[in-house]
Amino acid sequence: MGLNLYAKIEEYLDFEDEVFRLHSEFMSIIIEKKLDNILDVGCGQGSFLNQLALLELNSFGIDLSSEQIKICKKNGIKNVASLPLNEVKEKYDCTTAIFDVINYIPKNGIKTFFTEMNLVLNQGGYFIFDVNSLFGFEDVAQGTLSMDLGDKFIVIDATFEEEKLFTDITLFTQDKNNLFKKENDAIIQYYYEINELKELLRESGFEVERVLEFNLHDYGQSDKEIYICKKS
Repeated sequence: MGLNLYAKIEEYLDFEDEVFRLHSEFMSIIIEKKLDNILDVGCGQGSFLNQLALLELNSFGIDLSSEQIKICKKNGIKNVASLPLNEVKEKYDCTTAIFDVINYIPKNGIKTFFTEMNLVLNQGGYFIFDVNSLFGFEDVAQGTLSMDLGDKFIVIDATFEEEKLFTDITLFTQDKNNLFKKENDAIIQYYYEINELKELLRESGFEVERVLEFNLHDYGQSDKEIYICKKS
């Protein structure tokens, strides 16, 4: 999967406002629940960890992309590691999975992921995550984006079919000899219906307290759903 390539282009995608709005919603839930000792799964470049640090909350971040963790450490974020969830040894009072993390997990692996998430939580701990709604996939995520940055050229092409979003990423980077190096990879994201997720969470030892509809892109319809789950 092209997550390392995505890490190289993420800073150019101009999602700062959307990231801030989604992080703010997660922070409001954490503050409302008075949560601390938080594991951010799929932490990316660490922006949510920075938000937690501003409130002096204890946190740790993990990500499967070594490139993302490298960027975290370059930016001075030390409480991170590149490792899978099933290798986490500590217990936490809250876990988060923000900005499509769940949508990257294939159907045949999602229940295992939820079970592993349950195992790293203390009794009564919270698991908070978001997923894309059907509208978010069909009407927001699909399409082609190209960016000419002078020394870089980026093309992203996304198509939603059979409950999967297929995203092709191509990056051309100019070297010191004015030649362009091409990198190409693909990402697949999976659509999950609410009742499907609720049942999988229940089977994995979670009680779903609330599912919030969230409008990330101001399209007049919710393009995300935020799940607030408690270890039962």
